[in-house]
Amino acid sequence: VQAQVESGGGSVQAGGSLKLSCVLSGSTYMRNVMGWFRQAPGKAREPLAAMRIIDDSPFYASSAQGRFTISQDRARNMLYLQMNRLKPEDTAMYYCATGMVGDRILEISEYTYWGQGTQVTVSS
Repeated sequence: VQAQVESGGGSVQAGGSLKLSCVLSGSTYMRNVMGWFRQAPGKAREPLAAMRIIDDSPFYASSAQGRFTISQDRARNMLYLQMNRLKPEDTAMYYCATGMVGDRILEISEYTYWGQGTQVTVSS
């Protein structure tokens, strides 16, 4: 069984920072990639960043490149997303997800296990 629980969201002014956390559970051999996604009201869910577990290799969507940083702590079974220089358009529900992911590492359909999300609201 796989499960994730996100935390660290909240309300912040534009230009501020937040660090999201995701507690991972379940069998570690059933996931090779961990990722962060978000969904704004009225919009489709979109990828932000992902990390390959075996070597911490990061991948970023254009919306996250340069402002967001993904990291993991294997000992604590934690996944993080550091978000800097936040913008109002970053307002969304943020999710972490895991799966056995192939070459399409930022494709939502590649991920099997999803958390319930943590809300991020950025005001101007």
